[in-house]
Amino acid sequence: MSKTWFVTGTDTEVGKTAISCALLQAVARRGLRTAAVKPVAAGCDEQGHNEDALALQAAMTEDLPYAQVNPVALAPPLAPHIAAAQAGRRLQASRLAGLCRGVSSGPADVVLIEGAGGWRVPLNDRETLADLARELGGGVILVVGMRLGCINHALLTAEAIARDGLTLAGWVANQCGERMSCHEENVATLQRWLPAPLLGEVPRLTPFDASLAAEHLDISSLIGK
Repeated sequence: MSKTWFVTGTDTEVGKTAISCALLQAVARRGLRTAAVKPVAAGCDEQGHNEDALALQAAMTEDLPYAQVNPVALAPPLAPHIAAAQAGRRLQASRLAGLCRGVSSGPADVVLIEGAGGWRVPLNDRETLADLARELGGGVILVVGMRLGCINHALLTAEAIARDGLTLAGWVANQCGERMSCHEENVATLQRWLPAPLLGEVPRLTPFDASLAAEHLDISSLIGK
């Protein structure tokens, strides 16, 4: 069984996919086989493909069909439970977890499962993406978008992860926009308060380059070598 991590963010548009791609590159550089799953993606093109899922597919070492990388592709760019309701579909954490395990049981050494939005994004009237992470039971990697308000969002997310019985395996400080005021002080504060190692600070890259971003990551605490 592959080593699996669930990637979440402090909010939407904080760079979860970009950092996931960089993590995949960093792991592959250690000689390990990688795969990724975007279980639910809302916002797809006419072919039913999501931009984030395609980026993950391109960044992994394993050759997986799109349907395995993104088993639930919803057309409108809305909250997943709303997009699913409009499409006449119902999302369930247990079913999504089963689809993720199908990839985790494959040949990849490391599998990343990328969420949508933040930790408490609803899947249906009773479940959120946190329930999917709990079903999977692995560690969680938190992408912190370095912008005003990130300390509060990061600490609340870390508290929720712990309250749900999961381990925060590490976090990444991602500059997802213009460099915030007192960037270094904010990172230092998060390092003091978050109960997990900082895996790296990724600067804003325009255009984004996962290979270059990977150079800013230290994944030793994740893979043990």
